[in-house]
Amino acid sequence: MPNVNNIAIGCDHAGFPYKAAIIAHLEQKGISVQDFGAPSADSVDYPDFAHPVAKAVETEQVDLGILLCGSGNGVAITANKHQSVRAALCWLPEIAALARQHNNANALALPVRFVSEETALQIVDAFLDSTFEGGRHARRVGKISC
Repeated sequence: MPNVNNIAIGCDHAGFPYKAAIIAHLEQKGISVQDFGAPSADSVDYPDFAHPVAKAVETEQVDLGILLCGSGNGVAITANKHQSVRAALCWLPEIAALARQHNNANALALPVRFVSEETALQIVDAFLDSTFEGGRHARRVGKISC
């Protein structure tokens, strides 16, 4: 696994059911996790949790971010408002690997209502196990920021 020591995680109420399993999975790998909530499955607004995760990634307080909501779209859109955050919505392990390898994604957005918990953990592993390939991809990633 590439050098990932700490991860920020955040979710809304829809993402909450997978958050504890993902945290336990990461900690089992020796990765420190900064949990930005949500603290329960009670209805909340996803930006309240996606912004703090994105800020932690943007300011390099953490190596990567993981965001969870029902579709993954809300947290990805929110996180991508931060200039240096590249949040990727991933529903298959292969997409997560490519997001890191080709897009230098530094935040993973998971669509909890559309993947099983087992698949979510496989996606997390694929995201963590992949590294940016650079080369032609670096030129493209360099053109993302406005």
